[in-house]
Formats: sequence, structure tokens, C-alpha cells
Amino acid sequence: MKTIDIVVPCYNEEEGLEYFIQETNKVIDTIENYKFRYILVNDGSRDKTYLVMKKLAEKYFFVKYLSFSRNFGKEAAMYAGLKHSTADYVIVMDADLQHPPAMFPKMLEAIEEGYDCCAAMRSTRKGESKIRSFFSRTFYRLSNKITDVKMPYGAVDFRIMSRQMVNSILELSEVQRFSKGIFCWVGFNTKWIPYENVERVIGTTKWSFWGLFRYAIDGITAFSVAPLRFISVLGFLISLVSFIYIIVTLIQTLAFGIDVPGYVTNLCATLFLGGITVLSVGVLGEYIGRIYMETKDRPIYILKYSNFECDKDVCTPFPEKDVVDHDTVEVEELTENEEAENQEFAEDSEEE
Repeated sequence: MKTIDIVVPCYNEEEGLEYFIQETNKVIDTIENYKFRYILVNDGSRDKTYLVMKKLAEKYFFVKYLSFSRNFGKEAAMYAGLKHSTADYVIVMDADLQHPPAMFPKMLEAIEEGYDCCAAMRSTRKGESKIRSFFSRTFYRLSNKITDVKMPYGAVDFRIMSRQMVNSILELSEVQRFSKGIFCWVGFNTKWIPYENVERVIGTTKWSFWGLFRYAIDGITAFSVAPLRFISVLGFLISLVSFIYIIVTLIQTLAFGIDVPGYVTNLCATLFLGGITVLSVGVLGEYIGRIYMETKDRPIYILKYSNFECDKDVCTPFPEKDVVDHDTVEVEELTENEEAENQEFAEDSEEE
């Protein structure tokens, strides 16, 4: 029987996490010849997401969880989930049900056809503002033109991958991660399945416009040096135009005695060149900043709590049970240490 890990990054998903498990279980129960396991990753949530994860793990033996010491970002959460996975295949999806579990059977069909990966792509931007959709479309077009990776418009992280592909992704241990690009960069045969955008059932989105903008910048700078080449070409063109202007001005002054334009010309030239200089420094700063972060060799994430029994990088294998009875799973009573741990976590959440 083939095994599948479902990696789910979570940030402030206290309200909807249990509902997500219930809805996903309905789909899993209809799929034969595959054994599923959840790997829930708490990315430093400020609510009681960790406590909900712990209760779910006590209720279902096939639920594993990881909890970070602070918020490291969704990219780190996905990496941690992939690193702790041991299954034949791995599914990556969000906990807000905007990635429909009902697509599992179609994804598995693609895997059985011989594909290494089956990924979802949104065919519509239902529920999004026109401005956000415009910038999203612009990002995909720009990214596909200037980077080494080609992503279809509407590509999302929701996908199923073979163990070989997951192992290849884990070899890329960079701190500044852009998983959409990494998934494409490693190659492997991928089948794209379109689906209509689904609005969140519970909770609100954690992505702000500024957060998405920074994420887009990371995506471009992680896979392309085109911005550096652009400012190099721009600098050359400005130098060429300046040189021609100097020659023309000298000829007008020496040959015809025409006065050199004064205040307005100097002001415009100064502001223009100043803007170009700041832009160039900013682009250079982005790349230097990435180099600086990578050279410090800091860990991608720091783990605080987990129900994995790990010895260094070797984690617990899949549960021995093949059949899941959601109604008869017994819940063990919390130990004194676990109760103290829950109390400590709850107090920290209330203080924040």
C-alpha cells in the first residue's frame, strides 16, 4: 500500500483547522490503496492553533504536528513538513480549504499515469479584487520572461509530488525560499490541473498586499539577475545620452554663443539621476541582502514542539494501522507535563 503525507502550513488557523481535517477525511475515506498521514506545521501562530493541533493528534493517530518557536513564514513551514515526511508521495496544501481536497483523486490519477508531480492552477480569481488580480497577472508574465523558471498563470503551492522530487527539493536548503519557483526549477514531469478559486470558509487571509509584493520580489531575485543587467544597461544609456548632450551643449556655446540652459535643466537632470541612483542601489541591496542572509548559515526554522519521535534527522515512520476508525479512536489523558505545557502556551497567547 502506497503512503501519502499531507503537509499543511498553519498560521492562526485555530477556528478552521479541525473543520479542515474533517472535510479532508471525507475525501480520504473514499480513496483506496493509499494510506494518508497529516503533517501540520504551526508557524508561530498567535492564537491557539498549537493546542488545536495537539488535540487533533490525540484524537487521530495519523496526525503529526510541528510547532515553531516563532513565525518563520510559510516557506519555512513547507520546508519543515517536507523534511519530516517519509511517505511515497507528499501533498502540500493550505488549511483554509481554498485548496479543495476533492482534487485528490484527479491528482492521484496523474501520478498513476507516470507523472512525478500533479499541481493545481487557478482558472479564475474569484473573490479577489481587480487590483490584486492585475498585479498577480503582471508578476507571472514578468517572472516567466526574466527568470529561469516558467510558471503557468494561477499556479499555486497545492500539489502532490513523488518522493524523488521531494528529496530533490530538500537538497536546496537556501534560507530565502520561493517554493513555486523551486518546484519548477527542480524539473520532473508535472501535470497542471485547473480549478476555480474557492473563497475561505472560515477565518481571513493572512496575506497583505505588501506581503505579496515582497514575496514577488523574492521570487524574481531568487531565480534571475535580470534586474542587475537592467540597471547596467540603463546606466550605459544614461551615460551615452549625457555624453551626447555635453557635446551638443559645447558646440552650441562655442560656435553659436548660445547660453547653456540653467536652473530648470540642472534640477531635472539632478532629480532624474538621483532617482536612478537610488533605484540602482535598491536593486543591488536586494541581491547583497540575499547573499548576507545565506552566508550567516542560520537554520530555516527552529522547532519548539513536535509529536515526532526523532533521532537527529530520522523520524518516526508511518503508523502501522491501515484502517482509520474516526469514531473509536481513544484519547489518552494528558500527563502533568502536557497540562503544564498547554497552560504555559495559553498564557503566552493571552499576553500577546
